[in-house]
Amino acid sequence: MPKKVEQTLGITVKKSDFAEWYPEVIQKAELADYSPVKGCMIIRPNAYAIWQKVQEYFNPVMHRIGVKNAYFPLFVPESFFKREAKHAEGFSPEVAWIANKSSDEERVAVRPTSETIIADSFAKWTRSWRDLPLKINQWANVVRWETNQTRLFLRTREFLWQEGHCIYATEDECEKDVLLVLDEYVKLAKDLLAIPSIPGQKTEKEKFAGAKKTFTFEGLMPDGRALQLGTSHNLGQGFMEAFNVKFIGNDEQEHVPWYNSWGISTRLIGAAVMLHADDKGMVMPPRVAPVQAVIVPILFTDSKDAVLQEAKHLKTELEAHHIRAHLDDREEYSPGWKFNQWELQGVPVRIEIGPKDLQHKQCVLARRDKGTKETASLLNAKDRVKTLLDEIHQNLYDTAKRFLDGNRVEASSMDDLIKHIKERKMVLAPFCGSATCEDHIKEKTEGATSRCIPFDKKASGVCVQCGKPATSMTYFAKAY
Repeated sequence: MPKKVEQTLGITVKKSDFAEWYPEVIQKAELADYSPVKGCMIIRPNAYAIWQKVQEYFNPVMHRIGVKNAYFPLFVPESFFKREAKHAEGFSPEVAWIANKSSDEERVAVRPTSETIIADSFAKWTRSWRDLPLKINQWANVVRWETNQTRLFLRTREFLWQEGHCIYATEDECEKDVLLVLDEYVKLAKDLLAIPSIPGQKTEKEKFAGAKKTFTFEGLMPDGRALQLGTSHNLGQGFMEAFNVKFIGNDEQEHVPWYNSWGISTRLIGAAVMLHADDKGMVMPPRVAPVQAVIVPILFTDSKDAVLQEAKHLKTELEAHHIRAHLDDREEYSPGWKFNQWELQGVPVRIEIGPKDLQHKQCVLARRDKGTKETASLLNAKDRVKTLLDEIHQNLYDTAKRFLDGNRVEASSMDDLIKHIKERKMVLAPFCGSATCEDHIKEKTEGATSRCIPFDKKASGVCVQCGKPATSMTYFAKAY
């Protein structure tokens, strides 16, 4: 990670200088800071509030589909990894091991994900078909000891996420929920964070270690790199067999259940920063903003008390209408300084009220996303702010969607694919599905990987690499 930037109010680099701009916005908007441990991060209250809103949104969704929250240990015995060979092989470079003081104790890892330890518990809890489906989620931290370059929120050695783990009597039930959860993730990104995405299936090469199928939803960031926003896996029966999970069916025969897992993480916060923030700092999606409207009173000695009284009354009215409001009545800072600070932190709506506004029974509303201002009567301000928050959310989503749609292109040859990747596009191309071809594509495009096989595109033509009949249309892009 780069070194901490010097703290001066305001962003010193343009969004066009993406690599420098991104960490500066995160630090100066007080979203996160660097940790003394290399590759880790401190999530500050402004960003943790976003994560709490994600939890508040998604917990009822899980409740609706019968998923219950639980918590499992941070530590995983080494023997558990060895039981599922593909899983162990896939995660072995990233596993952080605890140095045991006693040589008699089995070596334990800090969880990179929890399939193994949860599968072990499922073996204890499952006896009959009546115990199924069994649906568990945990909100937790995981550790993946990355050796690549780390970036705040996008790739850190420790991060927060939710991971759902469910088992079923039949594969149909299992995959139905895999796709249902993926659909709910796409809705969450859109409705909460104003992030558009492309859902689809991962290729065999890119699927989760130990999975039968992996589904994903992918975003496209302003620098032309794709970002995997979350995944949902049909894990088949491999983990269940490895951990001896069985049940007696209503046919009185022994069966192995079907397993899925799915997760989203604090990476979503990084996606929101990259898509919505600008040269002035963060632009908070209104539905996750810790402060949705900040009131900045313009204070003069002779009218100070009256203006403050009206500002406090307005704050109370906003909160009564379920708007998260803050009154910035600090007198040691000028209004202009406050404007800059709240712009930097991305508060969606700023409300200015001074003595002249009071005389006319009005206030000024400033939109963070467009930088425009309008006047509203004090009587109707609460209603206008509520409407503005919805308008801002829609504008953020529409802007990001136009960018995504405007940077998706198709290629029918390797030359076209290489050309479009150089132009920082997300490229849909016919593909045979071979891991060898995928490796060649990555080499020839200098780093592009398969992102997903979209649900709404049927295979046609021949593979851009080998010329064999395509089995799918697949998106390729450079990615985080």
